[in-house]
This record gives sequence, structure tokens and C-alpha cells, in this order.
Amino acid sequence: MQQKLARILIALLLVPAAVLAADATKQRPSKQYSIEQFMNTIAVSGSSFSFDEKEILITSDQTGIRNVYAVPVAGGAPRALTTSTTDTTTAVSWFPYDARFLYTRDQGGNELHHLYVREKDGTERDLTPGEKLKAQYSGWSGDKKSFYVLTNERDPKFMDLYRYDAKTYERTMVFKNETGLDVSGLSRDGKWLALVKPNSTADNDLLLYDVAKNETRKISEHTGNAEYEAADFDPESKWLYFLTNDGSEFRRLRRYELASGKTEDVETQNWDISASWFSENGTYRATLVNEDARTAVRLYDGKSGKELPLPKLPNGNIVSLRFSPSEKRIAMYVAGDRSSSNLYVYDLATKKTTRLTETMSKDVDPDDLVDTAVVRFKSFDGLTIPGILYRAHQAKADAKAPAIVLVHGGPGGQARRGYNSLAQFLANHGYVILDINNRGSSGYGKTFYMADDQKHGREPLWDCVEAKKYLSSLPYVDGNRVAIMGGSYGGYMVAAALAFQPDVFDVGVDIFGVTNWVRTLQSIPPWWESFRKALYDEMGDPGTQLDMLKEVSPLFHAEKIKKPLIVIQGKNDPRVLQVESDELVAAVKKNNVPVEYVVFDDEGHGFTKKKNQIAAYSAILKFLDAHLKGKKET
Repeated sequence: MQQKLARILIALLLVPAAVLAADATKQRPSKQYSIEQFMNTIAVSGSSFSFDEKEILITSDQTGIRNVYAVPVAGGAPRALTTSTTDTTTAVSWFPYDARFLYTRDQGGNELHHLYVREKDGTERDLTPGEKLKAQYSGWSGDKKSFYVLTNERDPKFMDLYRYDAKTYERTMVFKNETGLDVSGLSRDGKWLALVKPNSTADNDLLLYDVAKNETRKISEHTGNAEYEAADFDPESKWLYFLTNDGSEFRRLRRYELASGKTEDVETQNWDISASWFSENGTYRATLVNEDARTAVRLYDGKSGKELPLPKLPNGNIVSLRFSPSEKRIAMYVAGDRSSSNLYVYDLATKKTTRLTETMSKDVDPDDLVDTAVVRFKSFDGLTIPGILYRAHQAKADAKAPAIVLVHGGPGGQARRGYNSLAQFLANHGYVILDINNRGSSGYGKTFYMADDQKHGREPLWDCVEAKKYLSSLPYVDGNRVAIMGGSYGGYMVAAALAFQPDVFDVGVDIFGVTNWVRTLQSIPPWWESFRKALYDEMGDPGTQLDMLKEVSPLFHAEKIKKPLIVIQGKNDPRVLQVESDELVAAVKKNNVPVEYVVFDDEGHGFTKKKNQIAAYSAILKFLDAHLKGKKET
């Protein structure tokens, strides 16, 4: 295992000059907004061009729940295409030759998504009917006469690949998945599949499958840990472009010639390349780079590789893009720290950019929100830990503010810059927030990513303890009033902090967090089967490491919890079962510790409905105000 990351991190500044400069400037007064005002912001995603390129298919929650809309490319109000009031509906793709479109829907957050088509007459058809199955759209064929779908109907553990006829919806099995492989890409001519075999969370193999011959070849021979992922096949189906960090800390773009087996580098950055793909005919290639917790988008000439300019837009930077079928336009999402994500369309010939959505709440002045800053601090063992800092306008040296250590999910997730409604809402109400990238986070090299393996409840948690010390060192933070908050794995870190470091944090906010790793690992959703071994390598095997998993599970140590705790849970969560939160809350109540429990009957692992976000975020603020901001000196 290489030690390159340690040298890189040592060279980085511990605290950027921007943060120090912010200390010297007078903080402006800030108007405070209600959660209802914040949640008037609209979340939009997706960018499929219609066959005539006059509309773009998107997902929007403007009614309070996600539905499918068509946005005119020339500008104008979005047109609602689905009107569900109960279940999240997500746009997938227009059909290439007519006004039909594909979309997905689950039930109350259970993650059992089906794929639907809406016909030209407005009727709906479930293309993947059945009970307890999960389906996933996988793209159009090169000739646009068919599309591909993954489904686990044959075996709940494994996703098989089917090709659907675009006219009749008749289907043919393309790949029968019997060994736990993941489909990572398919060629335009339909002759090749890229498959991934997970070995651990930091190591896998990339395979090439010949559909006609039913033969598989391994193209990722390597030693040590290395990640491989298909990026795209070129339009002529001659090359497989893939991402790998074999022999390096960060992922670079390489390509494999299908005929000869020749492999060569295409693009290398100083950070992870997270995606790269071609436009319809290969005129352009786009790349996304995970550049210090922010997405950097690069556009290239598909033949020469020369980098091409993209428009510079106000109030944020480009975070994603999609080419139109004609290659004449690009649909782009633009977001900033104080600006929610908006859809733009860029005409490559005229260089004209048109904004298609207005998502930010009209009730909120962006000047009352805060810019983020990337900060770094040394942890207990000298490892440098990055994070995203939100400094409340109210926080001053003569009026020190309470603070929150925010922990992302994963465990291999990443705290990222950009608009975060909960963080901005709490900062608006006077809280300083450090969104920490503790060891094990992605985006900072594979050594850093692997540094938490089977150390959960210990070293990653100790990073959070050091994060509190860092916050306490800031002249505008009250170190005697610091909470820890997180969702999913971050929720686990909250419960772990209160159980294993009971004197460090003053309040905990646990959002659908794991409390009993034994049960969680034994009850993972069946469609995670291909990832089971990797998950056990990361967390521990409940069959052979039962004592270790109990040792790091907060539920078995809940008698040590003595600080106020609020727990948020979705009843339909297939990943962290409700019983996890039920038992933790019951155990903490026995300690005569203030504990509040909020359960949503129509949510799963996360929030999909605004009314529930409003209720949850309101409860969190009220709890923090009562037990942290209003904490009495002892």
C-alpha cells in the first residue's frame, strides 16, 4: 500500500487563508428564515432531451414530492407529466423518436423501484411488474431500437440484464448474472458488456463480456488494492474507456482496445476522475473531476483531445452536463454554496446560454446565507483531515456561537461543497458547522479511503473528536456547546460518539443511523449480495467477528449515553431497519436522558417528501436550540 497520500496532505495548508481572512472581516447581520421558507426551494435533476430537442425531461419536487416534468429548451414554465402525491417518481429518458418517456417509482421509500413507460396517449405501463423486485434502467442501444434494463426478478440477490424492444416491449435476456457481477457499461453495438467483480470496498476487477460468444475476459490484472470502473465505450465500439487507481492514489482515465487488448492512459488529474463519456457521435468527451470536494467539469474535442471552453456562469459552477443527440446543445446543472442547483442549456454553435429553472426560494435572500470554506486540521495521529466549514453570520469573537460536527454517510461518502439546505438552515439560525471528511471518506486517495477499514467506532470517531477541538479553537465558536449530527453511517457516528466518547459532545442528532452492526450486516437488502463480501471486509463479518461488531455497536453500550439525543427514522427503511432506532431510543430513555424520536411512516433511507423534511428539520432546530444553544453553564 502506497504512502503517497500522507505526503500530499502534509503539503496542504491546515487552515486556508480565506478562513483566517474571514475572521478579520465584520460579519453582516443576517435575517433568519423559517424552515418552510427554506423548503420553498425546488430540487431538480435529470436532463434527457426530447427527440426534437425542444424539451428536456427532469425530476422536480415543486409540489412537495418528486414528479416528472418537461422543460422547454427555449425557456418557459415546466410542464407536469406525472402527478403522484404519494410515491417518488423519477425521470429517466425520453424515447428517441416520439413523445413516450421512461421513469421509475418505488413505494414509500422501500427502494423497490419499477421501470414505467408513459405512452403517447398518457397511459402508464409497468415494464417490470412483480412483487419485491428491483429494476434499473441501463441505457439505449446504439441504433435506438431498444433499451436495457437490470432486474432481480429471477434471483433477488442478482441483477440480470434484459434488452427491451422499443416498440413492442418484448424483451430478451442479455446477461444472466449468477456470480454476483455488476454491469458497469455496454457498447453502442450491443456486442460487449463491461462487468465489475467487487473484492472489497477498495478493490475490484473489470471484466469484458462478449455477448455473442458468452465469454468473459479479465482486463484488470493487478496486485494490491485497485478500483476499476467502466466509463464509456467509444461510439465505434472499438475502445472501452475505464477509470482506475491501479498504481496511484487517484483514479485516472484509461482505455482498452477491444480487438488487440492494448491499454493506454487517456487523462490524468491531481484528483479522482469520477466520470468521463462521449457525445452521441464522439464529437465531444466530458470529464468530471472530484476536485477537493467540488466537481470540476472539463470538455474535450473527442478526436484531438483538446480541451474546449465551457461558459462561466454566475452564482455557482457547472456540476454536471448532458449532450443532446444532435450534439448541438448541452444541458448543464449549475450550483453554488448559496444557490441551489439550476438547469441551463448551452448552444455549442452560438455560445448562448439559457437558464431554464428558478429553483431558489423567493423568500430567501442568498446574501443571508453563508459561503463555505475548505479547512484542514491534524487529527490525533497527525493525519490531516479535510472538512467543509459553514460560519454563521452571527458568529463573532464577542458573541461565540454553538457548533455542529456533521458526519456524512457511507462510510465512504464525502462532504462536498455546494448548496446544502439543512446546513444553510442551521447556519442561518446561528450554528457554525464543520462537515467533516473523516478518514475513510472518498475523494482524497485510496490510502485515506482505506484508513477506516474495520476501525469503526475508533479512529474515524476520534477524527470527529479532533474536529470538535478544531472548532473550539476558532475565536467565534463556543467550545462548550458542540453537537454531533449525521445520517446513515453518520447517524452511527452520532450514536457511537455519545456511547464511546460520552463527555465530548453536548448533543446528538441521529438521522436513520446504524446502532447494531450485527443485525444491519445480517439484514442487508438482497440486491446488495454482490457487495456483501466487500461490506464485510470494510465493517466486519457477523459470522466470524461477532464480538468485534458488538464492541463497536452503540446499542450494546447505550447505558453510557448521558447527553441529549434526537433520532429521526423512516419506517420503510430497507437498509437501517426501524428496530435499530426503536431499541436505541428505549435504551437511552432508561438513562433518564432527554431523547426525542421522530418516525415517518412514508419514508425510507432518506427524505423524499418536503413535508417530512420540514417536520424533521424543524424538530432538529428546536432540539438544538433547547439543549445546545440554550445549554446552561455547569
